[in-house]
Amino acid sequence: MGIISMIIVGFIVGLIARAVMPGEQKLGIIMTTVLGIIGSIVAGYLGHALGLYSPGEGAGWIGSIIGAVIVLFIYGMVVRKQMR
Repeated sequence: MGIISMIIVGFIVGLIARAVMPGEQKLGIIMTTVLGIIGSIVAGYLGHALGLYSPGEGAGWIGSIIGAVIVLFIYGMVVRKQMR
């Protein structure tokens, strides 16, 4: 059940991050879900490094969305560089 909830939360976080980020992102359903999951992981690591979260504590919705926006920004930079 944990994997299914992680996928659903990742999808929702990915959708919100894509809506918040300006510009057009051409990502499918799977990439949106992966974006949300990786964003949550990034937010957890950054929050732990900054002392915002204790070990084993999740990032939360807002932290996950911020992490997903960071990942989406980096992804956009990589894709733009490859298109040149």
